[in-house]
Amino acid sequence: MIIPNLSDCTGCSACVSICPVNCISMQEDSEGFLYPFVEEEKCTKCKKCEKNCPAIVQGEKRKPLKVYAAKNPNEEIRRQSSSGGIFTLLAEQIIQDGGVVFGARFNDKWEVVHDYTEMIEGLAVFHGSKYVQSYIGDSYKLAKDFLITGRQVLFCGTPCQIAGLKAFLQKNYDNLITIDFACHGVPSPLVWKKYLDAIVDTLFPPPHQYIITTEEKRYGVVTDIKLRDKTYGWKIFSFALNTNERKLSMLETLNKNTFLKGFLRDLYLRPSCHKCPVRSFRSGSDITIGDYWGIQSFLPEFDDDKGVSLVMINTEKGRRIYELLNNVKQETTYSQALAGNPVIEKSIPLPAKRAVFFEKWNNEPLIPLINRLTAEPLKMRLKKLIVAFLRRLGLLSLVKYIMGKK
Repeated sequence: MIIPNLSDCTGCSACVSICPVNCISMQEDSEGFLYPFVEEEKCTKCKKCEKNCPAIVQGEKRKPLKVYAAKNPNEEIRRQSSSGGIFTLLAEQIIQDGGVVFGARFNDKWEVVHDYTEMIEGLAVFHGSKYVQSYIGDSYKLAKDFLITGRQVLFCGTPCQIAGLKAFLQKNYDNLITIDFACHGVPSPLVWKKYLDAIVDTLFPPPHQYIITTEEKRYGVVTDIKLRDKTYGWKIFSFALNTNERKLSMLETLNKNTFLKGFLRDLYLRPSCHKCPVRSFRSGSDITIGDYWGIQSFLPEFDDDKGVSLVMINTEKGRRIYELLNNVKQETTYSQALAGNPVIEKSIPLPAKRAVFFEKWNNEPLIPLINRLTAEPLKMRLKKLIVAFLRRLGLLSLVKYIMGKK
């Protein structure tokens, strides 16, 4: 056992990458999360895995040096991005200087994996949030190979993956830039796979099942997936899925889409996300990015509902690379950023319905189960209906005034 309490494991894969005898592999548990498995007969007891585990040897809490609200001036890139498109600007800068960029993308089975590109054209697959923790594979080792040869490397990942990379490298590299993001938590990859299977079955019911008779055909019919589509705006983003049979097969807003509802209600996050060891910038990243939620409250003129990036500069190295970018930005305070993104410092509480979900999910159809567990209570639905009715009559402000006087 690498870590005393397995539920503390973030799945960063640092232990797998650093093992000198390759006796550790990542294996899926009953909830669909990857955990390290040690072949004891091969293990030499060097304890490199334990000494370099970010969940065991945790970094120091930090505060950012600078905080910005920022937008990519290229409207098309911003449309394709989850927020303001700043990652693309940073990645383009690295590639233009002859560097390499690592990020998360979908593979041909719509699983999320880490990969790299040396071309600006290759950045498109990294656009947009994936909402599943990527499979790291050999990415840490490949990044190290590039660093040793003197290539500049930009590595973007979850905070725990950045902590894992740094633990694996065991030294600072001047030619490494690390970017993480304000992370809500990572859902189970197996839940994502089962959800996608259910959607494909719904889109291709009998007599059209012949189209998806093999796994290759099943995932081949899907041509594009966006978990943060901006058709209805940045704040009310959507799940969009295209197939080769129909240009747009599915478009559902975050409050309608089953997978997004379950994710945002924390039904199937990784256990360690509820006690994350790398929040408060303990990952050691140079730059932290995210959505600048709440920007309309104090910089309304900056918000056009097309996406605004939160950019937090954590190191001097991060400051230097960011200052090279051509972006539209406005400096803000850290407290303003934290107000809309409390997950920067605080882990998501463990919901009671999480246990219910994983107790039932192998015995009930996935989509009805998620919908049932995320359904709003009758009292809340009635309140919303009353508020909407009063707003339509123009009486909402008056009722609020009367209630406030009591």
